[in-house]
Amino acid sequence: MTDVSSGPLTGLRVIELAHIMAGPACGLMLADMGADVIKVEKYGAGDDSRRFLPPEINGESAAFMMMNRNKRGLSIDLKQADGKAVLLELLKEADVVIENYRHDTMARLGLDYDTLKAVNPGIIYCEISGFGRTGPYRERGGFDLIAQGMSGLMSVTGEGPGRPPVKAGPPITDITAGILAAMGVCAAYACKLKTGLGQRVDTSLFEAGITQTFWQSAIAFATDVAPQPLGSAHPLNAPYQSVATRDGWINIGAANQANWLLMLQAISALHLADDPRFKNNPDRMQNLDALITELNEVFKTNTTDHWLLCLTEAGVPAGPILDVCEMHQDPQALAREMVTEVNHSTVGVVKTLGAPVKFHGTPGGIKRAAPLLGEHTVEVLLEAGYQQEAIDQLVANNVVGAVGDG
Repeated sequence: MTDVSSGPLTGLRVIELAHIMAGPACGLMLADMGADVIKVEKYGAGDDSRRFLPPEINGESAAFMMMNRNKRGLSIDLKQADGKAVLLELLKEADVVIENYRHDTMARLGLDYDTLKAVNPGIIYCEISGFGRTGPYRERGGFDLIAQGMSGLMSVTGEGPGRPPVKAGPPITDITAGILAAMGVCAAYACKLKTGLGQRVDTSLFEAGITQTFWQSAIAFATDVAPQPLGSAHPLNAPYQSVATRDGWINIGAANQANWLLMLQAISALHLADDPRFKNNPDRMQNLDALITELNEVFKTNTTDHWLLCLTEAGVPAGPILDVCEMHQDPQALAREMVTEVNHSTVGVVKTLGAPVKFHGTPGGIKRAAPLLGEHTVEVLLEAGYQQEAIDQLVANNVVGAVGDG
């Protein structure tokens, strides 16, 4: 039976017809908040991320396990009429369906919004694509790299003008699109609770990337000049970037006048307060290179740990630059349960990232590991009203896959 969460979306039934990242990220967010997310995968093959190897843990893809925790797994051959019929039965009772396929895939399968709305007027039909379901690029496939380039993100990421283009390290448009889609689903669900009606929710990697350009777009709208990459610096405030220390780097956030003066006192550099080049934020932005040269000279006189202590005691925002393994061990990450463990059916105990939104009344959280291919097929179909004999026949006919079916 379903492992019912106490999250705020408990009772919400989601069918995830999505693969790799953006759609699964949406499903993951909803599952973490208590929704019953049923991941429907291709018969025999499953989600492509099952083959994102290495790394693997006891034969299971680490990437797949990360993106699909808290979900139940169902395997169906949608090329067979009986397989499509099984999925339609599930969709009749679902609140939400998530899909991130190319523009015509769902229509060719007979699973487009109009078809599903006819059998389930309350269905919330969440579509995540490369460029959205309207506009001249609607038929294009989309990947994070392409979206980062076309949304303007890569034009402002990197060490400086004239250097080779650099993308953000994480697949930021995939993940952001998943978060935006989950927000859209929650809004559509709130509307459904009032009206009883579902609707389409449509977002894209392209729009997710554009959404990340708020500051840079504000500058471009105001000046008609496209911002350029600034390394770790901020396009509007200074100092707000990395500076060199004796043994590494430190991020400093002295971006407003009060913090600027507090920082100078904390690092014993009050002489810079009287420097006309650095009097206020416009002056500091105008003379950013000179400012960072001066600060590097000061910060290089001692260690990162020393300066972190000085700045923290003074109330100036500052932090180290951690690698991912160091972040996993950070006491704040651990205190906020952003690293947690779940029991996987074959791997055993595995680590995963925690839920980033905390609900103090209905906590939700990480309840289960990612499913094996077809792990919950029998369970889900029994809940849908199928008899065991009928399920056995579907398995024998290779319409659905179930763990242990050979």
